[in-house]
Amino acid sequence: MDLSLGTVPTEVSVKQDCPARPDLFRIVRKLFAFALVLCAGCQQTKTHTPIVAQTPNYLNAGDSVRITFPAAPELNQSQKIGTDGSLSLPLVGEVHAAGKSPQQLQTELANLYKSQLQDNEVLVTLETRAVPVVVSGAVAKPGKVVFERPATVLEAIMEAGGFTPEADLKKVSVIRIVKGEHYSQTLDLRPILRGKPTPAVYVANGDVIYVPEKLLNF
Repeated sequence: MDLSLGTVPTEVSVKQDCPARPDLFRIVRKLFAFALVLCAGCQQTKTHTPIVAQTPNYLNAGDSVRITFPAAPELNQSQKIGTDGSLSLPLVGEVHAAGKSPQQLQTELANLYKSQLQDNEVLVTLETRAVPVVVSGAVAKPGKVVFERPATVLEAIMEAGGFTPEADLKKVSVIRIVKGEHYSQTLDLRPILRGKPTPAVYVANGDVIYVPEKLLNF
């Protein structure tokens, strides 16, 4: 009798432990499934390419271009690209120019004038460029700056009065809208200010340049 009664508590203990294990397994499975969802979301996150660090070679509304016809100088003219991105030219009418390089526009005009002129050579040069940008953060005179020529990020900051003593030169942000989406690039301007050769980053129409303040170490 004593031996049989002594085994009962052991059997009861085992039966009480068993129901808890499936609950634990279910929790682990849920956590694992949740982790997979998070990983899938991470994989779907867009990776934006850096803003191009080169001289802009495309035309914008507000830019003034010089159009030269070597064989027909009477057609030579300077004209500002309209708000709709177009030029109004003799013999061919409205021509869309915004978003094209001067070379691309030149080729297109040569084709358009092919049936109008015996010598259809056309030269397109950029005379002035309207580039409004906003500079904010740790600069002396934050606000809007308008250039009439290609300008760099550093030039825009200097036009806004330059850096304040609190400025963090290694984390300057350039924010640009490309096809309806905001893209940003962080620049370290310390090398260029130290005289080191550095690829120039030119501003584009509507850019926002933000200069943060240095984080204080306590």
